[in-house]
Amino acid sequence: MICMNTRHKSARHKSAPTIPDQPFLAPGEQVLSTLEADGSRRWLKPKLSRGKLLTRRRIMAYVLIAIFTLLPFVKIAGKPLVLLDIVTRRFTIFGFTFLPTDTVLLVIFLVGVLLGIVLFTTLFGRVWCGWACPQTVYMEFVFRPIERLFEGTSGRGGDKKKIAAWRIMAKYVVYFLVCLHLANTFLAYFVGVDRMNQWVARSPLEHPGPFLVVAFVTFAMMVDFCFFREQMCLIACPYGRLQSVLLDQHSLVVAYDAKRGDPRGKVNQRAGTELPVPGDCVDCGNCVTTCPTGIDIRDGLQMECINCTQCIDACNTVMKKVGRQPDLIRFSSQAVDQGAASTLLRARTLIYPLLLLGVTIAFFSVLLLGKPFDAVLLRNVGNPHTMTDSGQIRNLMKIKLTNRTEESLTLELLPGGAEGIFIENQSRGLALRPRETRTFDVSFVAPYDAFSWGRADLIVTVKDQNGIERTLDSKLIGPYSRPVPKP
Repeated sequence: MICMNTRHKSARHKSAPTIPDQPFLAPGEQVLSTLEADGSRRWLKPKLSRGKLLTRRRIMAYVLIAIFTLLPFVKIAGKPLVLLDIVTRRFTIFGFTFLPTDTVLLVIFLVGVLLGIVLFTTLFGRVWCGWACPQTVYMEFVFRPIERLFEGTSGRGGDKKKIAAWRIMAKYVVYFLVCLHLANTFLAYFVGVDRMNQWVARSPLEHPGPFLVVAFVTFAMMVDFCFFREQMCLIACPYGRLQSVLLDQHSLVVAYDAKRGDPRGKVNQRAGTELPVPGDCVDCGNCVTTCPTGIDIRDGLQMECINCTQCIDACNTVMKKVGRQPDLIRFSSQAVDQGAASTLLRARTLIYPLLLLGVTIAFFSVLLLGKPFDAVLLRNVGNPHTMTDSGQIRNLMKIKLTNRTEESLTLELLPGGAEGIFIENQSRGLALRPRETRTFDVSFVAPYDAFSWGRADLIVTVKDQNGIERTLDSKLIGPYSRPVPKP
């Protein structure tokens, strides 16, 4: 066991010299932009840098916020545009309802999402994080503006001036109201707006489960946007840490032009002096104080960069003031920075779109060519078979039928397989309402001679009123040998 310091003296070595407190192994460089040298939290309050990229991001952010807020209210043919009803296991997306039996569609969809993320990152880098991620959208365009309204900002390192207590309290009250609204909107995606409005008007004691969900989501958002903040991007989110394998040399990233900017110096340095002629970077530090994750983009491509482009707007503003060309910090790629030509034709950008196209075709093929109903044959619990009065073998089973259409269906069961099998109870007129799932009891009866080693083949054809069929294969269970007649 290695001790980090030796402040405590043992009884056997009372004369040993005292060594002052110091870390066992000091880091060679800063580990995180949100940590001070002593390991304490560095609170970031980035300055807002206005520019054309911020305007574009703000427009996109407000559009995304409006979409998130309005989607639960939009309906198509009386159905919500998006409703993820986990209790009944029905998921309505853009007017189409997915059922629990749509596992193939779910798998294909998830594979498509994964390929889309890989392709998007390969082409545009981490643009999603800075322009469309809910964490960034709400942090930078809802919660930070509220914070600036009540407290102002001083850039990297946090605000050093003393802020009135009422301002801090007012800020957290507004934070709470925003989080409460977002939590209720979030719940509406799973229960529907109509039910959500009924719950809001009633006592929480009448619906404790949904109330606890809203309370938990509100608490989680308060912790995230009040305390965790940019740490979500630096520590918790796996997407940033996957950049090293998702990006390539031609991926679009926010980059500093070191050839043009270095050596850094002040504007008043000129040729003819003993000092070297500086590059275009005036070392103002605005690219650092405006960064929402607190990094210095001049240090090169970093995991913490979320491509928010605030450093680009900040640098362009300074370049305009000092009369130099803009885009010292700009969208670029490592290949371009190294003098190579940028190209879209490379292995990743050819293979990923082809795979994504194949997945898309498979998804819509399964979606559009699927049959209007599902059928699953289930065996009953208990005794697998009984014998009728006429000496035949009866198997009690269940058939689970799912209507996948928006119209009523009437289904019919047609038994087959071993010779002589028939259905003892009703097998016609099995009615299903639109999108309904029902389970029916079915009694299959087969002659004794149909069984071999206790098994008999069973084929059940399920047919709807339009002649569309599904075929189910199973086995009937019976005795291994005939009963010995009594003497």
